[in-house]
Amino acid sequence: MDVLDILDRLVAFPSVAGKPNGDIAGWIEANLAEQGAKVTLLPGPEGDRSNLFATIGPADVPGYVLSGHMDVVPAGEPQWSSSPFALRRDGERLYGRGTTDMKGFLAAALAAVPHVAGMRLARPIHLAFSYDEEVGCRGVPHLIARLPELCAKPLGVIVGEPSGMRAVRGHKGKAAARVTMRGRTGHSSRPDLGLNAIHAMAEVLSATVSEAGRLTHGPFDPAFEPAYSSLQAGVIAGGQSVNIIPDTCTLDLEARAIPGVDPAGLLAPVKARAEACASEGFQIEWTPISAYPALSLPQDAALAALLHGLTGEEPLAAVSYGTEAGLYQAAGFDAIICGPGDIGRAHKPDEYILASELAACQRMIEALGAGCAV
Repeated sequence: MDVLDILDRLVAFPSVAGKPNGDIAGWIEANLAEQGAKVTLLPGPEGDRSNLFATIGPADVPGYVLSGHMDVVPAGEPQWSSSPFALRRDGERLYGRGTTDMKGFLAAALAAVPHVAGMRLARPIHLAFSYDEEVGCRGVPHLIARLPELCAKPLGVIVGEPSGMRAVRGHKGKAAARVTMRGRTGHSSRPDLGLNAIHAMAEVLSATVSEAGRLTHGPFDPAFEPAYSSLQAGVIAGGQSVNIIPDTCTLDLEARAIPGVDPAGLLAPVKARAEACASEGFQIEWTPISAYPALSLPQDAALAALLHGLTGEEPLAAVSYGTEAGLYQAAGFDAIICGPGDIGRAHKPDEYILASELAACQRMIEALGAGCAV
């Protein structure tokens, strides 16, 4: 199978994040096993989805990991020009959910395996494919925890998120949480007998806006746009009718932190303000939604030099979106981003990747394999 055939098969799996993924993981497992790779499925604690780890070459020697996620965001938008889970080609463009984010990278890696497997590798190439990246990088921590038993400590991890095939050394960290405020309902004509959850949440929202403004004053990292950490309220919901005192209100928050700043720490002042409402009789729940650390690979790192050689371009300092690379780095592995496609095409109707981008990625992986050969 060539890279287009493989992408066609991968896109056909509606592997939406948060859902069972046995079908796509099983197909990839069988494909790699046919090429002689050593493949391990790693079930997650959910019980209905798995990470996948495969090795080509000697597992007891330090090598390189090609990292990607098998899940995609939902594709329910009515603006799709064709079925999102059926690959459609129009010239150079290949349309379908996940083509860019990030089944294109998975397809290029799988297409390169037969060529790489035919080499006498002195250092291994590993494939690490995770689940539930799109809902907060929930799957990959379980995979990372198993790495010591699966292989020698890797020399580096290449996370194939869409970067236009230019390596990227950094991204911000992220933390998201939901605040639930519970008061007491009643008729709106007697506000003295109720506890209005929306009114109380307004204080929490005000604290969020205040903290967001404070962050614009620094600290700064000029590698990023914007150069400072950020905080925002993304979703707020509550109430049933204008004449009913709302007894419940929820607020979803997100913080994005430059390297050196704890993203969860940026949410702490908002959490404190929410918890202060307990003194007024409200019940407060704080539920973490997702979290991952920033990525910051030094400019002079050997992995950055390797990707410079493989792509012919100096790695970029940073991008605005986040990836699993920060989690690999936090676990003690050098990590960098480099993959086909453009992040601007992801998470929207008629997502696509170019056939030339897939070919370039496959060539890069095959070149990596050649560099690991005897």
